[in-house]
Amino acid sequence: MRLPLQGGLPPVDAVPGTVVEIACDESGFSGTNLLDPATPVITHASVDLCGEEAAGLIATLRSGFRFSPYELKSRQFLRRPEAGEVLEWFLAALRGRAHVHLVDKQYFLVTRIVDLLLTEPSYAAGTRLSQEHRSAALALYRARRSAGSDWGAFLAAFVEMLRTKRRDRPDHRSVERFFRARDVLLRHALGAPAEATLLGLDRARVANVQARLHGNDRSIPPPLEPMLPALAETVLFWSGGGRRVLVIHDEQSALTADRLRRLQQVLADSAGLLPAGGSPLAGLVMVDSRDDPRVQVADLLAGVARRLPGIVDDGPLRPLLSPTSLRDPIGDALPT
Repeated sequence: MRLPLQGGLPPVDAVPGTVVEIACDESGFSGTNLLDPATPVITHASVDLCGEEAAGLIATLRSGFRFSPYELKSRQFLRRPEAGEVLEWFLAALRGRAHVHLVDKQYFLVTRIVDLLLTEPSYAAGTRLSQEHRSAALALYRARRSAGSDWGAFLAAFVEMLRTKRRDRPDHRSVERFFRARDVLLRHALGAPAEATLLGLDRARVANVQARLHGNDRSIPPPLEPMLPALAETVLFWSGGGRRVLVIHDEQSALTADRLRRLQQVLADSAGLLPAGGSPLAGLVMVDSRDDPRVQVADLLAGVARRLPGIVDDGPLRPLLSPTSLRDPIGDALPT
């Protein structure tokens, strides 16, 4: 027996204006375990296929492979000896009808350090809407090359400090551990921009953010949740030209109605996104991927994108990747 689907924000009324309906799924999501070396990236894939188109594409793929009667999975797909030719056909069939946003988990954590601890926390954090803070985040991210194992210890201390599950009060000692890890990091030759970012961290401000999180201050985005900025980037891509975006998404516990309303408002407040006003995010409907071939295609695309070697290099997947997934604004290729 299937349990009721959780989360989502279905539109209450008819959505005015031009609307594009997309189906989405992710690959590599590991909850708050953002430092798992087995899954260093998350891919969030979306397609604007109709149900019949998606079902036809799946039927064509399945005709040459023996897969589950319900879903195709990228791991098995890529292991087949004939996968190369079929994969090229699959990606070509999706060109202009699909999009992939890639999230490097370590870089995501760095943007969280900057956007939540050095500025007023916002649901715009981690997206192109907070570009004024990207230079600081990029400087710190690039400095990881000089820090050795102390870099991982610093990120682990940040994650531990802002973890709220199974804790009924702030752990003040975790703030001190975070700053000790910061001080160890500063012993390396990180460069002036990265050092300035680290020295800008203030104990009282950091402790205040931690207290607000434990006090259930919902104006602060979940600090260890990359799905929201990934969804925001996906919506911003598909809203190009002033369209509203209705998202059909595989069930994802992180996408609660309250969080989606706040993201919807942040997108609405961003000047110039829609000429007639309103939010680019028209709503989000949760579905079971077994029931929707569009989501199955998005799931397969997300899995392929995460597992395909050299995805930011020239190759069949590149036309589908978000420009922000390919390179950071100052030219460093993000790791895959």
